[in-house]
Amino acid sequence: MPVTHVVGAGIAGTAVALGLHANGAEVVVHEAGAEGDADAGAFLAVAENGMAALARLDADAAVRDASEPLRQLLLSAADGTEIASRPLGSADGPGYRYLTRAALCAVLCAEAQRRGIEIRYGERLSAAETTPEEVRLTFGSGAVATGELLVGADGVRSAVRTMIDPAAAPPRYVGHRVYYGYSDAVGEPVDRIHFVREAAATFGAIATEREGTWWFARAFGPALGRAELAAATTRSIVAELTELLSVGRLPSAIVSASRRALVTNAYDLANVRMWHRDRMIVIGDAAHAASPATGQGASMALEDAVALAEALRDGPDLATAFASYELARRERVEANTAASASM
Repeated sequence: MPVTHVVGAGIAGTAVALGLHANGAEVVVHEAGAEGDADAGAFLAVAENGMAALARLDADAAVRDASEPLRQLLLSAADGTEIASRPLGSADGPGYRYLTRAALCAVLCAEAQRRGIEIRYGERLSAAETTPEEVRLTFGSGAVATGELLVGADGVRSAVRTMIDPAAAPPRYVGHRVYYGYSDAVGEPVDRIHFVREAAATFGAIATEREGTWWFARAFGPALGRAELAAATTRSIVAELTELLSVGRLPSAIVSASRRALVTNAYDLANVRMWHRDRMIVIGDAAHAASPATGQGASMALEDAVALAEALRDGPDLATAFASYELARRERVEANTAASASM
């Protein structure tokens, strides 16, 4: 049976592997990093549409076991005045869940391996060549693999995207930095995400059952250079944010009690000209990446995985399947990217 190769063992890559395998394909996932070396990193919410996609992959129960429910959104001003409050999810829907990105990836990888999908770690793609009959992959180690199809799920700086289109535009900095961390502060209801609109930043926090409060902040400013990002510590980030956030208010108190904090630049990837060529296609952040404002990154990746697996199952050939997939997804994901940028 011809092999489908997936590059990237993140959310999109492992999810599409599950979908393709369920449809009878032989799938191999290639991941540049080593097994188990993922940092806990940022946390995320899987929205209802993402949970619905996981259900289509028969992976929603595993994700529920590794996550907690998120039932309410509260928006308040810096002085504590409530601006808006609403439930998250519909009455009869699958609801929202929150967990770390690393935990979600670990659950999906474990589920893939449980089903017999091979994940090869330490394999960084360096080249891909296509013929009418196959795609040939070369990895940094010198290993070579051939197959029917290459799915690039290798993130916002995708190598596969540039192999499809060498003139592809790079990600763009969206004008703000994202800070996130884990704090020993408590006090919020555990099933609520609380956004605070500050003058210099937007702040959000979720109080967890057992791990204190998880928080993030978005602040406008120039992009940090590599040296600045590498030099950032929990102490320096807390000091910086304490100056931006209202002294004595909820955000400042949570950040001040942080046991760990990180910072990154926020990028997006909008209106990518080519998603596919010959026997290669990109999905998830490799094809479209939104800044984190809408909180839809993981859910859009999961929807992509389901849509591509179904298009390949139902299409008479790759060209038809690719076109069907792009028709189904492009308008929706680009609308999300635009909405997130406007926020």
